[in-house]
Amino acid sequence: MTPSPDMITQAERARRFRVLHQRDHAFIIPNPYDVGTARLLANLGFEALATTSSGFAFTLGRPDYGLRREQVLTHISALNSATDLPVSADLENGFGDAPETAAETIRLAAQAGAVGGSIEDSTGRSDSPVFAIEPAAERVRAAAAAARATPSGFTLTARAENYLYGRKDLKDTINRLQAYQEAGADVLYAPGLTTKQDIAAVVKSVDRPLNVLMGLPGVRLTLADLSALGAKRVSVGSGPARAALGGFLRAAREMRDSGAFTWEAEAVDSLSELTAKFPA
Repeated sequence: MTPSPDMITQAERARRFRVLHQRDHAFIIPNPYDVGTARLLANLGFEALATTSSGFAFTLGRPDYGLRREQVLTHISALNSATDLPVSADLENGFGDAPETAAETIRLAAQAGAVGGSIEDSTGRSDSPVFAIEPAAERVRAAAAAARATPSGFTLTARAENYLYGRKDLKDTINRLQAYQEAGADVLYAPGLTTKQDIAAVVKSVDRPLNVLMGLPGVRLTLADLSALGAKRVSVGSGPARAALGGFLRAAREMRDSGAFTWEAEAVDSLSELTAKFPA
């Protein structure tokens, strides 16, 4: 019998989440975008979940980075209550420039039930999209202090966003990740790495577990490939949300343009296949 989420303490979820990063192989941490997809993923046997800021924003008809911190915290709480799995939160750039704001975001995420979370070095400004290393590391240092002060435990992930903003500078990315590990991050993450060579170079350059983003166009690496390279965690970001919305848009366009319904062939076979996964 699967324990009720209420039967699993936050400290136990935090411990389980830490242990996942200490094994000799990588694990997939998929990104649900609502309570229903969180429950489906739990029933499929995944060991932890991560929120996706953009995937959740899409469900509300908002763009990426289009939500307030309070909305994200409510979403974290809802996903945490949906299953007994550890939940790591996509906390964007901490919802503010100041290190104190990043620290406060970590505290609030833990209060909402998250046992882990990520802070980006993105600024949200098109003219200068990524913080300089020194202030970025200060923000990680403040977030790490807040994570360590969390009574139940909190695994902090520090993200180097270079590649998502067209700054494909591997040396600078590695320098950033090294600065963030020195600042106290528990896990490191540089979304946008796509080659075995780059991933292996990052793994060899740091001494913390590395999260790798998959579900990127044209990238065909498997969990086994990434594990062999030394990655410890694999997330998929907004990929599942975009896949679901892609199917929805294809169906909608077919109905609008031709009045046909062939999209049904790709739908879930029966409602019972879904409803059986959801408790009454």
